[in-house]
Amino acid sequence: MYRFAIMPGDGIGPEIVREGMKSLEAASEIFGFKYEAIDMPYGTDHYLDTGVILPDGVFDELRQMDAIFLGAIGDPRVETGLIERHIIAGVRFTLDLYINLRPIQLYAEHLCPLKGISTSDIDFTFVRENTEGAYAQLHGFFKKGTADEISTQQMLYTRKGVERTIRYAFDLCKKRNKKNRLTLVDKANALRSHDIWTRTFEEVAKEYPDIETDHAYVDACGMWMLKNPNWFDVIVTTNLFGDILSDIGAMLQGGLGIAAGGNIHPGQVSMFEPIHGSAPKYAGKNVANPLATILSAGLMLDHVGESEAALAIERTVQELLASGKVPDLSARSGLKTDQIGDMVVEELRASQEARA
Repeated sequence: MYRFAIMPGDGIGPEIVREGMKSLEAASEIFGFKYEAIDMPYGTDHYLDTGVILPDGVFDELRQMDAIFLGAIGDPRVETGLIERHIIAGVRFTLDLYINLRPIQLYAEHLCPLKGISTSDIDFTFVRENTEGAYAQLHGFFKKGTADEISTQQMLYTRKGVERTIRYAFDLCKKRNKKNRLTLVDKANALRSHDIWTRTFEEVAKEYPDIETDHAYVDACGMWMLKNPNWFDVIVTTNLFGDILSDIGAMLQGGLGIAAGGNIHPGQVSMFEPIHGSAPKYAGKNVANPLATILSAGLMLDHVGESEAALAIERTVQELLASGKVPDLSARSGLKTDQIGDMVVEELRASQEARA
């Protein structure tokens, strides 16, 4: 019996989480696992109604869960970043979810904006450090609002934080057993604080002689992702660079509508979410594509040990996209949010019956 905290959040969040839960329920019936869904209705509406973003004791409650399933956070009715800092960043930092995992895989060739690319050319994963770097909340203002205003933001890296991220990336590369190539992305030539990444990577690599290592500066990596995406297997990088590059990767696979993500502390409660935003202009219209959320549910199942169910969900999404049953990932596809969710459930059941 798994315990999942369900946080639909803002904007399209409730709609896409609803469809993710359909797939989760179908998978539980097919593969024989049970779960309890604990509703946690925290987001902008809750804040505007109560004046509280997250109640006291919520992190103690979250620590008792097996995973957290998040929809999307963000609403123009409040200060930019207010809810995100307290919920997304709050959960990441408080629960020490030090890995941000973002798989990049092309499921259907017509979704890729690059010409001459096959599905086998784009299959790699970002391992993004998730609790340090430029997002460590070390910032400030001096003489704010004046002509002499100064704004600062510090990047912070620890040996512990860097090393555990790099080790996770090496282990993931070994587990994937595909190209067995791990690429470190930093900017150590210009940002000398990144030397801690370069040195730690070289030291840890000695313990993984079967893994080929590669190093790229962030600008070169962005170029090669467009020119030769088939080069990459696993990419490990900083918080800021991982955030930017994985969004580029999402576009290579068809867009943010299919990009799933995990905020992970191995062996502990972790959080899974689509990497796109809350898209307030589409809220309540039943037009948002839920596939990124459904794939995030698959990542969550893989994290708790239900790898067969996770793989089945991924194969189902791949089949719907490759066959053209879901023609594209935009709100203009002609398919409603709940229609796509129902299609995933129907295909998931049919494919498992066929395999049986």
